[in-house]
Order: sequence, then C-alpha cells, then structure tokens
Amino acid sequence: MPAAATKPRSKPTQSTARRRVLMDLPYAPVEKRPLPPGRPREWYVTHNRRLKAMRLAIALLDSGVYVPNQARNETIRSTAEQIGVHPPSDTTCHMVRALMRYSR
Repeated sequence: MPAAATKPRSKPTQSTARRRVLMDLPYAPVEKRPLPPGRPREWYVTHNRRLKAMRLAIALLDSGVYVPNQARNETIRSTAEQIGVHPPSDTTCHMVRALMRYSR
C-alpha cells in the first residue's frame, strides 16, 4: 500500500473564487509620463483604453476574480469605482475580459 494512501485527508479549503477577498489598493501611484506627440488621436484613445483595461484586470485578479466569465460589466464597473477609475465603457469591459482570458 502506498504511503500516500495511509495519510489522513486534510479538510478542503474554501476557494477564493467563491468568496470575495479584500483588495489592497496600490501603495504608490505609478509616475505618469507624457505620451509621444504626433500620433493620430485614435492611437491615444486606444492606448489609454488599454492602460485602463490592464489596471482593471489586475484589480479584478487581486480581488479574486480569476475567470473572464466571473467578470461581468457590473463587476468591472464596481471595481473601477473601488480603485478610483472612471466607469469603463462596454468596449473597455470587453478588453478586460480579453486580457484575463489571454493571461493564462
């Protein structure tokens, strides 16, 4: 009989996916740098949207939302309110879920 079969089983732990975890706010904001001049306006809009989506994805992961299916628009918008970011658009919410999907 293997040794692993004789050990008593430990109690199952509660998954953080089933309960919300308190989120640590960032300790110091990242120093902002000016964006490069001379690009089309659409580039700046897309760039800022990607940055916002990345901040929100990180905050969601820190709060225990690991799967894109758990990150509904309401969840993303409430997280944005918690971290002090303007409410994201539907496009940004979609981008947050895409970032969470491809981070694996």
